[in-house]
Amino acid sequence: MKRPAFWDAPGVTWQSFLLSPASLIYGIGRLLHVSLLKAGRTSVPLICVGNVTAGGAGKTPVVLDLGARLLKAGRAVHFLSRGYGGRTFGPKLIAPDRHTAVEVGDEPLLLARTAPTWVAADRLSGARIAAREGAQVVIMDDGFQSPRLIKDLSFLIFDGDSGIGNGALLPAGPMREPLGIALRRAQAAVIIGDDRHNLARYIPKRITVFQADMVPIRPMSDTPARVVAFAGIGRPEKFFQTLAKAGYDLADTVAFPDHSLFADSELADLRARAKHHGAQLITTEKDFVRLTPMERKGIAVMRILLRWRDETALDQFLADQLNFGD
Repeated sequence: MKRPAFWDAPGVTWQSFLLSPASLIYGIGRLLHVSLLKAGRTSVPLICVGNVTAGGAGKTPVVLDLGARLLKAGRAVHFLSRGYGGRTFGPKLIAPDRHTAVEVGDEPLLLARTAPTWVAADRLSGARIAAREGAQVVIMDDGFQSPRLIKDLSFLIFDGDSGIGNGALLPAGPMREPLGIALRRAQAAVIIGDDRHNLARYIPKRITVFQADMVPIRPMSDTPARVVAFAGIGRPEKFFQTLAKAGYDLADTVAFPDHSLFADSELADLRARAKHHGAQLITTEKDFVRLTPMERKGIAVMRILLRWRDETALDQFLADQLNFGD
């Protein structure tokens, strides 16, 4: 789904006004969903990395970074994902050399490169199996709105560029739930990029606020600067902007719906565009893992490094919250 422009428009637009009854129905449905499901707990700490808006905010890079930090600290980390875009209900342990994005989704394949990763439609069952299989900490990618699990530590991720849009609930706006209600359940907030919308003013003092930046890593020294970029992620325009800031000459850009599985005709069109412009095809890591080994030929991938503005504070926060201090 492409993010509607009116989600980010200031004030009330005619689109958000017309959709406000649907947002009311959505909000009531969420309240019923939360009230009817009984929450359960795992035997090991459960960290949730989520957000309050639809679309990409940078959750998966944060999950990977937190996992790497805890692994370095000597903890047995397992990741947990719903496997959005895949066909597997699980709980299933991902084998990155055997499973495909069609089966398990793209995010689990990225996560499984770092630590054991479980896909489970029932996240509580997935977390409990991970604990039985040796996890000392389970880190959940998304699932903040899931009432099935009691979270020990929740990070809310915000995109500093887009903020919370117009602040309206889906579908009139990008909000999965009202911000105030979400903040009651969070212990930390992460603002990716500069806080252009002064999000910090909404966040209570009891919540620890971190800032981080997505730093692009050029895929290879001999990659031509002239590229045709394509992406099927929550906010593909962010990827295109990142490439431009990294010094690439964007001959053409092509946006696909989030979690797209590319058809042969679409890939052929992309290759034709690159040939026409004398350019290199380039995409995101999430899109790259959805391609087969044959489809990946001739396509460069832009990798992203998450850089915290205060790493020391983050490490101390994790140690304090999870009682990992010596």
